[in-house]
Amino acid sequence: MFDSRHIQTFAEVVRTGSYAATARDLGYTQPAISQQMKALERAAGTPLFVRAGRGLRLTDAGQVLARHATGILSTIATAHGQLKAITRLESGRVRVCAFPAANATLLPATVARVAASHPGIRVELLEEEPPDSLRALREGRCDLALAFSAGHGGDAAEADGDSDEGLVEMPLLDDPLMVLLPADHALAGSSRAELGELEQERWIAGCRHCRGHFVAACAEAGFAPDIAFATDDNLAVQELVAAGAGIALVPGMTLPLLRHTGLVARPLAPAVGRRVSAFVLEGHETAPVTALLLRTLSEAAADMERAASGFPRSEA
Repeated sequence: MFDSRHIQTFAEVVRTGSYAATARDLGYTQPAISQQMKALERAAGTPLFVRAGRGLRLTDAGQVLARHATGILSTIATAHGQLKAITRLESGRVRVCAFPAANATLLPATVARVAASHPGIRVELLEEEPPDSLRALREGRCDLALAFSAGHGGDAAEADGDSDEGLVEMPLLDDPLMVLLPADHALAGSSRAELGELEQERWIAGCRHCRGHFVAACAEAGFAPDIAFATDDNLAVQELVAAGAGIALVPGMTLPLLRHTGLVARPLAPAVGRRVSAFVLEGHETAPVTALLLRTLSEAAADMERAASGFPRSEA
């Protein structure tokens, strides 16, 4: 295999026509140039120069290498420049796979911060619920996954029999579950709602993974919920609750998305919540673009938690 330094020196010898002139131009001794060319000839397996009077003449092999030398050096320079741009966060791409609530709340704030500070970085978003988002990470379809886990139903990575081996988790925020009620509901004026008080209600359930946590929480409260509707669409949940079709448990992080009038959100007593985390493959957390996104996600999550602490939960 050729040494790029030897290729660069070879190109200079071709340009100047002698080892002595190349040594002067590059600041080496003439024996050093000669040694480099001997090493290049050993790698090539054939002589590249022959003496022609006081100068040098390229052999047929030397002419072939000379034709490629400029392209080789140009490709190396381009690759070096692109690598420097990535390490300096001047360019790069990171693919994020997240669940819908995160794509609608946490990710926009994160992408905006990245675009403002590093406009050359491209963030691409995919949407999957856990554990499918973690499967996408393992399969190489994304570089970073956002997932949630809860006290009911186990860890997000283990929900379908997977383990978190080989993954690095960075917890971002604790996301409490809220009861979404019509404004005229009997518990709408309460500061919080006990799950056991809602045994007779009809429910609107969310995604399969969320529904498992919800059913487990109800079981701990001593009842099996009457699930009348199931939808992953946050807007549909709002419309159904407002229409009196049922009530729902919604993640606290989605409260800023409530747009329907006549809805209230109340925290549960005892509290039920989930942990939202970012996951990357082990060893990838130090990659410059990935590390940037992890830092920015952490900052955006902290801002979201601060905003949620003062969010008015009695109106939408």
